[in-house]
Amino acid sequence: MLSNKIESSLSRRRKELKILVRVKPNAKEEKIDKIKEGEFLIRVNVPAKEGKANARVVELLSEYFSVAKGRIVILKGHNSRNKIIEIR
Repeated sequence: MLSNKIESSLSRRRKELKILVRVKPNAKEEKIDKIKEGEFLIRVNVPAKEGKANARVVELLSEYFSVAKGRIVILKGHNSRNKIIEIR
């Protein structure tokens, strides 16, 4: 599953947050569940094709953390359900 060694706390200098995300595409209901500190399960109602699920994940995280979509970057896992995402 997801690595436990990923930094998931705010950096005081850079003010960035790295989180682990598990994505469930084609869900009936869109939802963000916090599994534990720095780890989330995100259900999206779009397919994992042509970047649609990734785009929706960014939109949902933007709303959840109240930041602009441009401040959310998928660092690893563009083609995987397991992702490392940075929020700047």
